[in-house]
Amino acid sequence: MARIDHTVTSGTFSLDGQTFDVDNNVWVVGDDSECVIIDAPHEVAAIMKLVGDRRVTAILATHAHDDHIRVAPELARETGAPILLHPDDLVLWRLTHPEVLPDGELADGQLIEVAGTPLRVLHTPGHAPGAVCFHAPELSAIFTGDTLFHGGPGATGRSYSDFGTIVTSIADRLLTLPGETVVHTGHGENTTIGDEAPHLQDWLRRGQ
Repeated sequence: MARIDHTVTSGTFSLDGQTFDVDNNVWVVGDDSECVIIDAPHEVAAIMKLVGDRRVTAILATHAHDDHIRVAPELARETGAPILLHPDDLVLWRLTHPEVLPDGELADGQLIEVAGTPLRVLHTPGHAPGAVCFHAPELSAIFTGDTLFHGGPGATGRSYSDFGTIVTSIADRLLTLPGETVVHTGHGENTTIGDEAPHLQDWLRRGQ
């Protein structure tokens, strides 16, 4: 069965003419032989240190904000692995990589197997139109990118985002998962579905 490895890389996030310093989680799921990389934010060297000598079978993008895909093409060249992105996020991808396209598409319900462990793609638009989460039931884990954090939904105050859409995605696709499911986020600390589910009405009252 696969295991989950983790590192944090630091850099910037830019959209709508503003730039912010950010720390991004990078998740690597696999065994001693093969793995997938979830998001490719800032530093190829740090990600490759986590990968080691394993074969990378795919680079999975939770969405295409620049702080999640900035080094994806370089990482693909380094590993020989395909970059997979939901097509609804190509509009954001092209803001960062106008001359390079992802190698393949992610689709809702798609299964990606690594080290004998399936990851199911859940399309969860709102933070970005093509945002996805990767659910690994055998690991009691879900990788949510910037859709769900410890404390609530990801930000929706910028272009190509929508608060109503992200709350619907979370309520319908994520909060229906087992409460013990560990939420591995794009930034910050882990949480669980059970810890976040009781706060849905609070998020709705709070708004974006």
